[in-house]
Amino acid sequence: MTTAQTAQAAQPAPVTQAAPPPAMRLRELVFGAACAAALRAAARLGVADALGDTPLSVEDLAAAVKTEPKPLRRLLRALACYGIFAERPDGTFTHTDMSRLLREDDPNSLRAISLWCTEPWTWDAWPKLDEAVRSGRNVVEELYGKEFFQYLNEDAPESADVFNRAMTTSSVQSARDVAQFLDLTGSASVADIGGGQGHVVASLLEKYPSLHGTLLDLPRVVDNADPRLRTGGALADRVRLMPGDCREAVPVRADVYIIKNILEWDDDSTTRTLRNVIEAGGPGARIVVIENLVDDTPSMRFSTAMDLLLLLNVGGAKHTTESMVGRLTAAGLVIGDVSPVNPYLHAFDCTVPA
Repeated sequence: MTTAQTAQAAQPAPVTQAAPPPAMRLRELVFGAACAAALRAAARLGVADALGDTPLSVEDLAAAVKTEPKPLRRLLRALACYGIFAERPDGTFTHTDMSRLLREDDPNSLRAISLWCTEPWTWDAWPKLDEAVRSGRNVVEELYGKEFFQYLNEDAPESADVFNRAMTTSSVQSARDVAQFLDLTGSASVADIGGGQGHVVASLLEKYPSLHGTLLDLPRVVDNADPRLRTGGALADRVRLMPGDCREAVPVRADVYIIKNILEWDDDSTTRTLRNVIEAGGPGARIVVIENLVDDTPSMRFSTAMDLLLLLNVGGAKHTTESMVGRLTAAGLVIGDVSPVNPYLHAFDCTVPA
């Protein structure tokens, strides 16, 4: 046996922590709001941004984020139980792979998503989940007296800003995967329907130099489109920025239509959007629908939670593969292929029949 092997053999075996018994696990789950609130607090305080590559004491962290040291330690201790930050034997704290995702400057940052999923309106809505399950309808209109996005933009502009930043971050991160996945060889034009700030269409235009694109979304959204698409941008001469509501009309003719993560509204809105895209494209048009699925195992916990949140705020739903196939088939589309774009998104490649 070599010296290295002897030393390795002398090391104590790692301690495997047993899973908590069911009663304790259930106690942990019913306190899930504490974990969500702790994540929100850390994100709002900027703890992850203040903590660099060097471990810091709670006192130094507290000074950096302008908090009291003792309650900050309690916050970090709670998060460390979930692998978000880690406490060292000397009492200092350091980053983990998850806590780094709360940094604003991380390329895969989930800070905006963490804030969006814990915005003040969510704490009003979650306690009414039983009412939504009984009725099958959203609870936001009863809570605030208006439709969800109308409420956000008129009464909760800070939440609306968080929503826009969260959607932008998510779109930027997934646009690369979508562009790499989609083969648009031979297509002359692409339209991104409800495409937000246009990160997907921008990535596709960069991939295919002869392709022309259209971005359709609400006026306030396209006004803040990706700089590459706006006047003076590198892709501006190959794209149209079209303000509009795809639930009302899709006045865009294209070879390929992309519908990403918007067929999760209420049934009426989803049906009207699909009908409008099909009418715009006409026979032979290619329609690629990209969605998170609640039967997609790697993201099941996140997707099912978002599914319930959609029930609460807009009366919508995330889809299973079966329900999406049923929705698209009922709309009259022919589904050619269903493939994973990445571990969390699936693409349904469809055609409008002749």
